[in-house]
Amino acid sequence: MLETSARLLRLLSLLQQQQDWSGPQLAERLGVTVRTVRRDVDRLRELGYPVHATIGNVGGYRLGAGTRMPPLLLDDEEAVAVAIGLSTAANGTVEGIEETSMRALSKLEQILPPRLRHRVSSLSAATVAANRPGAVVSAELMTTLAGACRDHQRLRIDYRSHDGTETIRLVEPHKLVHAGRRWYLVAFDVDRDDWRTFRVDRLRPWTPPGPRFTPRTPPDENIGAYASWAVGVQQYRYQGRFTMHAPADQVAARVPADTGLIEAIDENTCTLRSGSNSLDGLALHVTLLGFEFTVHEPPELVERFRTLHGRMGRAVES
Repeated sequence: MLETSARLLRLLSLLQQQQDWSGPQLAERLGVTVRTVRRDVDRLRELGYPVHATIGNVGGYRLGAGTRMPPLLLDDEEAVAVAIGLSTAANGTVEGIEETSMRALSKLEQILPPRLRHRVSSLSAATVAANRPGAVVSAELMTTLAGACRDHQRLRIDYRSHDGTETIRLVEPHKLVHAGRRWYLVAFDVDRDDWRTFRVDRLRPWTPPGPRFTPRTPPDENIGAYASWAVGVQQYRYQGRFTMHAPADQVAARVPADTGLIEAIDENTCTLRSGSNSLDGLALHVTLLGFEFTVHEPPELVERFRTLHGRMGRAVES
């Protein structure tokens, strides 16, 4: 009986990890026969968990939405990650979830083993959120976008660009990216036949979401780096490339993810790519980071540095 109960918990945990499992896949993971999997699924249904089944060559099992929340089975690292995430959410940029996050965190901390509770409390005590206001988005909007990304459903959205222009876009959402102060949606723009990055606080999705789509190959394996390039470099008139004579982690500490892309060259140097619509603004931004650097491109930026160098030198002589 104990072995069966333990196996049911493992089965429930597997069903929570991904949407669809075939019978043979579950049997292999549990070390039992497909027939035993069917019996265990029936037991979960008797306990009130809606496990849906489909037949055929591509048939399988999926845990559906029920009338109550099933127990979440987390390993040590997952439990710590959830606790830290809830603590962060209580001070984050998603509107309306602060109190809910704290309630969920208090419930989780009550059942954490002492060794894990100590890890979570130590980290919480040693960290503090920077006082940098960001664009706040609603939890409902984030849930809608995350669901469309997960289920590969097209969305039609109203979008407002940085200059206030309103457009209607048909997109295939891929990932949500948090760039420090803002949330971005990386999606394939169907009408423009290209990948785009949208600020979440500037979009409003139509409901219900559209039909499912076949996921496309993403523009970059590192979606976070792609989003940083799109919002911090690509959208601007001037796109600067610099060699920073400092370790990448030190430069990253002074360059927000939405203002530049950093790539390590070696232990002591890195490449910084950043953009601006103003040559002077871009030059000033990089200079005030406080590191030695070399500017490479574009040519007009290199020439602008030469002009500023001469002007500043003459100012000192005077």
